[in-house]
Amino acid sequence: MNAKNNEMEAVRGKLLERKSELEAAIRRLSQERVTDDQVQDPGDQAVSSTMESLQVSLQDAEVGEYNRIIDALAKIDAGTYGVCIDCGNAISEKRLKSYPNASRCVACQELFEEQGPEEDLSL
Repeated sequence: MNAKNNEMEAVRGKLLERKSELEAAIRRLSQERVTDDQVQDPGDQAVSSTMESLQVSLQDAEVGEYNRIIDALAKIDAGTYGVCIDCGNAISEKRLKSYPNASRCVACQELFEEQGPEEDLSL
């Protein structure tokens, strides 16, 4: 196995490890209950509502990262890992070490963020 294959296997291992962590976290969050279904006063209801919103937001963020990891693993399998989805140039090794599920090079990510993405949270 050559050095490039060893690198890809190391990246795959890192992504799979994070994927497992996220699966456990998402499973835990989906099973956690914020309230105990007892009658609540308006203050308790407000706190419960805020906690539920925070829980949903956290779960959404983790699901987004999970989906980016799935995409990165598919790109490794397809041989397109490390290629920017916008310009087609290579994503820097430094960026991929920091964000192994990055789908854009730094320049394209900055441009993307300036344009104000609606739903895409790609790094």
